[in-house]
Amino acid sequence: MAMYLGVVGVGGVGSAFIEQLGRLPNAPELILLSRSSQTLLSPKQDYSPRIPAADWAIAAATPLLIKTGHALSPKEMAEYLASAPGRAILVDTTTDLTLAQAYPLFLQKGISVVTPNKKGFSSDLSLWHAIFASAAQGNALVYHQATVGGSLPVLSTLRDLVATGDEIIRIEGVLSGSLSLLFDQFMPAHGSSDEQWSTLVAHAREIGHTEPDPRDDLNGMDFARKLTILARVIGLDVANPDSFPVESLIPAELSSLPSAAEFMDQLPRFDAQMNSLKDKARNQGKVVRYVGSIDVPTKAIKVGLQHFDEDSPIANLKGSQIISMYTKRYGDMPLILKGGGGGGEITAMAVMADLLKVMGRLN
Repeated sequence: MAMYLGVVGVGGVGSAFIEQLGRLPNAPELILLSRSSQTLLSPKQDYSPRIPAADWAIAAATPLLIKTGHALSPKEMAEYLASAPGRAILVDTTTDLTLAQAYPLFLQKGISVVTPNKKGFSSDLSLWHAIFASAAQGNALVYHQATVGGSLPVLSTLRDLVATGDEIIRIEGVLSGSLSLLFDQFMPAHGSSDEQWSTLVAHAREIGHTEPDPRDDLNGMDFARKLTILARVIGLDVANPDSFPVESLIPAELSSLPSAAEFMDQLPRFDAQMNSLKDKARNQGKVVRYVGSIDVPTKAIKVGLQHFDEDSPIANLKGSQIISMYTKRYGDMPLILKGGGGGGEITAMAVMADLLKVMGRLN
């Protein structure tokens, strides 16, 4: 059966994804490619020509494609993909909540969803339930491996443990490559650093290791979304990422500043506070790291700063992510997944792997 593909988002992950798609043997037919200001469509009459999977410039220059001067609404995209003469798949590489809230609409129409977008799986619990109920109703599939850990097989491993009857006791880890790198530079497990926290944040922002507004990393909410997804996969009914403690690294006095530039200008005022945290940990022979944990028996979830021994795996992370799964079967020796996980090309690879799994199951 022919398969037809719609891709939304051509940022870092989306661009890498369509470039990888162009090198994929037996790739599905790309008939919709959308970004915030424009959408490319194959004409509905015979869905030809197809959109070349290379990059946006090449695709946009293809003759006979329908080109809109705006992004289509989720309803319009769903109706278009549902009319394709085969199985349709939506790949959403955005962080758009509105599109994520429309996943049930796509799934009810039989359109499978592949995405690294955390919003649909970590927002209100009702949306989580609606997504999977709609997938069953529409005989469609949902794959979102890259929502936690990038390319690390965190969700598939956790689902295997749950499905085979293992009892998850505790999960602990670092699921932010940006914060992992910042804390290793600020307070390495071995050796010392005189770098100021604000200087490190500014450099990380400059080279693209944080979001354009570093507060999106420092507030801990992206981390909290990942823990929410993990908890729900385990079977805990977490209402949303605001329903458990999340320690923000943004000084309260700077939380309401209107721009990232103003925030960065003011951040050096609080270097002394971060240095105090470092000194306190050093006096105990430990280092500070930003971690998250889920204690399943007590249903306690939290994200924030903790002290770790200098020889612990978490203390020695250098920009990578790590997650330890303590289960009944694994006992005192947790199952550990560790690696880089993030970045445009690596995340796109994880999305591509999910796409291949969906294609294999739909065939």
